[in-house]
Amino acid sequence: MPAATLTISSRNYSSWSLRGWLVCRMAGLDFETELLSGNDASTRAELLHLSPSFLVPRLVHGEIIVWDTLAIAQYLNEIRPEAGFLPRDAVARAHCRSISGEMHGGFINLRSALPMNLKARHTNFKIFNGARGDIDRVITIVDECLSRYDGPFLFGETPSLADAMFAPVCTRFRTYDVALSRRTALYRDTILAWPLMEAWTAEAAREPDEIEELDMEF
Repeated sequence: MPAATLTISSRNYSSWSLRGWLVCRMAGLDFETELLSGNDASTRAELLHLSPSFLVPRLVHGEIIVWDTLAIAQYLNEIRPEAGFLPRDAVARAHCRSISGEMHGGFINLRSALPMNLKARHTNFKIFNGARGDIDRVITIVDECLSRYDGPFLFGETPSLADAMFAPVCTRFRTYDVALSRRTALYRDTILAWPLMEAWTAEAAREPDEIEELDMEF
């Protein structure tokens, strides 16, 4: 039996569920995934950004219960430091923590205007000014990281916590056909071709149709 259970709300729509799943896989944790029903009112509130308290994803590991993606990552970093969530260099490590925290707490306009939807494709999508500022900030972060740490991931040759935090934004860039700098476009493609992302995306494509109506609500 798996040693842990990760509860998520949707593979197709939930960026926080994706982040939680990525860090669990990156840590090599033996876990099973529990998918909440899209018909559940609290799940729909979470997906539509209407809930004041986000309790998904939630990791149960023995007697430990931890929710919130960043809290899950911090817990896993404590018990699996070999996972390499953070760079070894102190300066790079501080940088990684900073941009991960910025993604965790910011980019509200981007989240609202371009919700995650792995199945959808929108060409010539109208991006309003508020979201454009967030997109420009993401491009600045990615370009700076790739320039400083030589890629292909944000802090070098292997994925870090920051890549797990930025992965859902890369899916948004594809879904809404967002114009990017050359470096950021290459990073987007690197993340989308990451085997963990390919596995998640394949499962999202098979997600039950019971929550397809969320497209209309979004």
